Amino acid sequence: MRETVLRAEGLRKEFGRMRVVDDLSLEVKRGEIVGLLGPNGSGKTTSLRMMLGLIPPDSGRVAILGCLPQAVRNRIGYLPEERGLYPDEKALDMLVYLGQLRGMSRGEARGRALRWMARLGLEGHARSKVKKLSHGMQQRVQFIASILHDPELLILDEPFQGLDPIQTHLLLQILAQLRDQGMAIILSTHQLDLAERICDRVAMLFRGRIVIEGTLGEIRRKFAGRVVRVIAEPLPPDLPGVRQIRPSERGKELLLEEHADPDSILRALLERGGRIDLWERHALSLYEVFHLVASGV
Repeated sequence: MRETVLRAEGLRKEFGRMRVVDDLSLEVKRGEIVGLLGPNGSGKTTSLRMMLGLIPPDSGRVAILGCLPQAVRNRIGYLPEERGLYPDEKALDMLVYLGQLRGMSRGEARGRALRWMARLGLEGHARSKVKKLSHGMQQRVQFIASILHDPELLILDEPFQGLDPIQTHLLLQILAQLRDQGMAIILSTHQLDLAERICDRVAMLFRGRIVIEGTLGEIRRKFAGRVVRVIAEPLPPDLPGVRQIRPSERGKELLLEEHADPDSILRALLERGGRIDLWERHALSLYEVFHLVASGV
């Protein structure tokens, strides 16, 4: 059984009268990537900062490797949403300095930084000042800073910002390799299609609360049959078990009640007569699942 690296229980945070995070619990084990997903403003960054011990929760607790986050900082890697780089420093010099802050020798930090820069296509920019680099290059430098010391827990807040499709694919490959080597990874993003490609489990945040959590397979099974694509004439607006009818690329989509039986709805439609040219259950993406949950369907 894999070791739990991070356990957050009942985290809550308010700023003034606004509750930004509400009773959030999350567990991350070695060798898995957990996606913390949701739109901007859903509480993702605040949740991560509480997990890291950067801001205190109003209630709840966090343990990383069985300790308070502050006690194991050198075993954690963090890529913040806002760039935390030194713009007037040369990229390699800055990485070496950050590596030394994590307890590495200058030679070890330099060697690791050069290897990572080569892997991420930055070998020709080691002596460039950070402020002269493109946004995508700066993001790759910041990613290197988060993994240079080989952390046991890696927390990434919107890591794909500024990356083109080729760079994004490379970063996804690297994350998969780190996961397979036993690293525990939390990936926070609003890009649900990318999370779907890499995450083993996901937790979807909406207005500070986790509204759905599980593996991709568990979530797909939970929502299997909730959406049916249909081309029918006529299509009555009052079919039992149908919560909403909306346009789709072909015909209409029926959004079903949680425990509705698609076959029963099809029989009801047939009994009313008319013509049915299409009836198919639609496999939902994470994006579609989130919107169903957020809309209360």
